[in-house]
Amino acid sequence: MFSGRVDERNDETRWGAMGPVRLAMSFLAEERDRWVLWIPVGIATGIAIYFSLRTEAALWVGPTLLILALVVLIASRHRSVATPIAMILIAPAAGFAAAQVATFLTDVETLDERIGPRQMIGQIRSVQDVTGGYRFVLTSATMDDLGQDDLPRRVRVRTPKGDWLPLPGDWAAGLVVLNPPPPSVAPHAFDFERYAFFKGIGAIGYSLGRMKPAADFESDHGGAMLLLSRIRRSVYQRIVAALPGREGAVAAALITGERGSIPAGTLQAMRDSGLAHLLAISGLHIGLVAGLIFFATRALLALWPTIALRHPIKKWSAVVALVGAFCYLLLSGMTVPTQRAFLMIALVLLAVMTDREGVSMRLVAFAAIVVLLLAPHTLMSASFQLSFAAVIALVAVYEALRARYAINLRTSSWWRQPLLYVGGVALTTFVASLATLPYALFHFGRITLYGLAANMIAVPVTAFWIMPWGLLALCLMPFGLEKVALVPMGWGIGVVLGAAESVASWPGAVLLMPMPPAWAIVLVTIGGLWLCLWRRRWRWLGLPVILIALIGFGAATPPSLLVSPDARLVAVRDRDEAWLFSSARRDAFVRDSWLRLVGAAEWRPWPEEGPSEGGALQCDTIGCLYSIAGRIVAIVKDPRAAAEDCAIADVVVALVPLDDRCRPRTGLAIDRFDLWRNGAYEIRFDGGEIRATSSRQVRGDRPWVGLP
Repeated sequence: MFSGRVDERNDETRWGAMGPVRLAMSFLAEERDRWVLWIPVGIATGIAIYFSLRTEAALWVGPTLLILALVVLIASRHRSVATPIAMILIAPAAGFAAAQVATFLTDVETLDERIGPRQMIGQIRSVQDVTGGYRFVLTSATMDDLGQDDLPRRVRVRTPKGDWLPLPGDWAAGLVVLNPPPPSVAPHAFDFERYAFFKGIGAIGYSLGRMKPAADFESDHGGAMLLLSRIRRSVYQRIVAALPGREGAVAAALITGERGSIPAGTLQAMRDSGLAHLLAISGLHIGLVAGLIFFATRALLALWPTIALRHPIKKWSAVVALVGAFCYLLLSGMTVPTQRAFLMIALVLLAVMTDREGVSMRLVAFAAIVVLLLAPHTLMSASFQLSFAAVIALVAVYEALRARYAINLRTSSWWRQPLLYVGGVALTTFVASLATLPYALFHFGRITLYGLAANMIAVPVTAFWIMPWGLLALCLMPFGLEKVALVPMGWGIGVVLGAAESVASWPGAVLLMPMPPAWAIVLVTIGGLWLCLWRRRWRWLGLPVILIALIGFGAATPPSLLVSPDARLVAVRDRDEAWLFSSARRDAFVRDSWLRLVGAAEWRPWPEEGPSEGGALQCDTIGCLYSIAGRIVAIVKDPRAAAEDCAIADVVVALVPLDDRCRPRTGLAIDRFDLWRNGAYEIRFDGGEIRATSSRQVRGDRPWVGLP
């Protein structure tokens, strides 16, 4: 404590005595031990630059940049100024090269056009429960008159449920319709095509009727990944069979990571109460499993005095816990948060084996480097950003408070220790929620306001009741006795679900906001990293950067008009801020995605005839006129309306093809062919300026972007 005060006084003296450049160099030199923490930041920067490009860079660009940076580093190794600069260049070059190589090695054959309905046979690689059915990923698929070489290697098919309980390795047959992976539903929405590309999925489809086991093909249990998927699915089926209902679905999610059978209302309550993180296997679950195995093994070994006194049972327990955590990683599906959590837990356990310090920011940096280099595309996912934002913030707070917390824990009375635990849970929840808030808003358009209250109940119940019973259920499963542990596990899950539903029902539990601009999330990331990765007082310079970013979050406004890429759905914002949709029945998925994007919970259908309630939209049978910001947008549904609407409108959005004679006042005309070529459109009217943006403008011409 005394040395910290001396450092602060020295910092204050230097703030006045030195110029800003010399002061920064002084602080940078003193925090040499923290430089390594910026390596994954540099790698992430290179990856982000690669994925932000609108056209694909030549394959030699990334490796060449990396080689040049290494040459500069070697040439300047004896120069104090040039060496840090070279090191700053190496990490982004490595990230850019890793992303390029990963994309080049991802060889996915994508379907060009719709096929079917045709009879198809394929081998199931994975099974996921969805509402009313299954979602299969099939390989080695063939259709009538089409062999394996004519179809993508991996296709994803949704099928209704039947009496058959499919397992990975089985062969399935049915009447199937296949389509290319769909483009994003809005210019800045989730890029499903990129997701499917890196998953190796080349077609998306559905079956007409239930798919059935192919009688002429035997199940194939070969291959490590296929066998692992089969074991995981079998565990899932045994859990939901032994513990039916939503409790069993949640138990299966906590053990295997499969959330498809959780009822939609339960999922919504978990999201609205801030407890959705409990369903995504991450650091909490991996840490609990490793901790339970570690302490249980150590307690058992301590029962034999000869072993306990002569051998390092603490290190032996760490080895057993590491093996158990790895098995849980395999069982849970190896998602990005799970990989990050396992890498960190593995290093903590290795630190126990080698008598070194466990939790540190270097450990987080190592996990980030491994994940980013092995799977660069995960940087753009919500799971990566939410997971690492929470962990970085928590470790930074832990590093700042651990000495004082450890002293209080050792010296406090027995009755104060539970209070310290409760305070620790509250602080952890608050810090993690605050750190992930910008990313949750960016990806999901929602903020949960009462998450602290829900987590104060749910986290202890999960840690001390649910997960121990879940681990015991896995141990009893080979003997067919898993129900003995799953039933009490379900009691705990019932408590958590009750808390979630109660908190979610509170007034104002969720705040919805439109998607903020990309520059705001970049600034909040830079400011947060600056605040968390440095130790000296200059880390507080990250706060003004975060505050500037928050201005962008607060000033975010939704577009005024959205058009789907297939022209089946159009949405406009009425004068009373309500959202109006052209169809109440079509494309519910697109509608829900748009509502999240614009930060709205409710919507209304378009009027069939006459004006809308807010008065901005006037419709008849062949089209609509939308008045906004002193402009008129003609939405043409029938070619007969084109001639008149093109003459009076500032902007024309035609859901049918237009000829070249359509000339609106501003020259902006979007028709069915534009939607076919460029994907979804959004139109904004800001201060009299009209801005139309298409998905292709945002996504560019990349390997995962399908051709029209």
